[in-house]
Amino acid sequence: MAYTVPKLDDYSPASLDKAVQELLTALRQEADAIGSENDWKEFRDRWMARKNGILTQVNDLWLKAAPGPSKRDVGGRVNQLKGQVEQAVEAAQQRTSGSSSKARLESERIDITLPGIHPVLGAEHPVIKTMNEIVNVFRAMGYSVAEGPEIETDYFNFEALNFPPNHPARDTQDTLFVAGQEKKQQRDRLLLRTHTSPVQIHAMEKQPPPIRVVVPGKVHRADTADATHSPIFHQVEGLAVDTNITFSDLKGTLDHAMKALFGSNVKTRFYPSFFPFTEPSADVQVTCFKCGGKGCRLCKMSGWIELLGCGMVDPGVFKFVEKNGYDAQKISGFAFGMGVERITMLKYGIDDIQLFYQGDVRFLQQFA
Repeated sequence: MAYTVPKLDDYSPASLDKAVQELLTALRQEADAIGSENDWKEFRDRWMARKNGILTQVNDLWLKAAPGPSKRDVGGRVNQLKGQVEQAVEAAQQRTSGSSSKARLESERIDITLPGIHPVLGAEHPVIKTMNEIVNVFRAMGYSVAEGPEIETDYFNFEALNFPPNHPARDTQDTLFVAGQEKKQQRDRLLLRTHTSPVQIHAMEKQPPPIRVVVPGKVHRADTADATHSPIFHQVEGLAVDTNITFSDLKGTLDHAMKALFGSNVKTRFYPSFFPFTEPSADVQVTCFKCGGKGCRLCKMSGWIELLGCGMVDPGVFKFVEKNGYDAQKISGFAFGMGVERITMLKYGIDDIQLFYQGDVRFLQQFA
């Protein structure tokens, strides 16, 4: 039978001791009968609820009803009962939480002798994989990696790189400009960068010479998509500036890089070209890494494959960062740039650049 708080007619010490002992006996019996968390919650509410809990009833039926001379004695006993009930409730909670945790661990037990489940991992996209390989070659040569925004101003994308105001590349037919900028000066107009060269200007503005940086990234041009062109593609460019840098340093650097990428038997050759931001400028060819220079379909029977452009930094470029220590009379440097998609296509024998962007898992799985 559940315990109920009796009314007291006799407030003598002996009568109070008897009532307290009966209450504590009921408390222990109910605490021992708790077997689950739900049982504990019912036990807690039955004894400690504010409205009709047993402690509240003891306070109302014993302490408030006690005559004046007995209130002090009854109050001391009620306070002791409160502490003992709280201890009993806390002990029961620890006991039930421990047993439930043990049961939960038993249900979650893992057989470590079973074979593991191997998660299906993705793989680097072939373009990103090639770009990382190129960057790592130059990192091993002491170059740091620099990155910059894809939305640039005309100043950083063209003007600071020595492009004349009427250069064809600054026309909307070749470059993707952000709309609604007709009221801005030309140098302040925003565009999607057409090469990663603006990052070289940012890097020189932040760091005085000497500097050696390699710049990977995505670029945009107003090209019609076909087998060899895409409006979005990737480039890796490099810049080295110091005292007494010569064209021989440029040739040695790129020759070493091409051998690191395509094998030690690869040869390089340079022939004149033109870029607004370098003078002299050159295009770089390497011996075909498929036929070894003998001639095949990949190299169009020439034995050589054109891979990148390069040159000595034009003194006109240094004028835009002259305040940061780039005095063309004291320093010199070289720059180079290559298209990652082109190198990836040549490396893996891919004949359509659009395959990189169509998201066909069957195509991408070949490179996993």
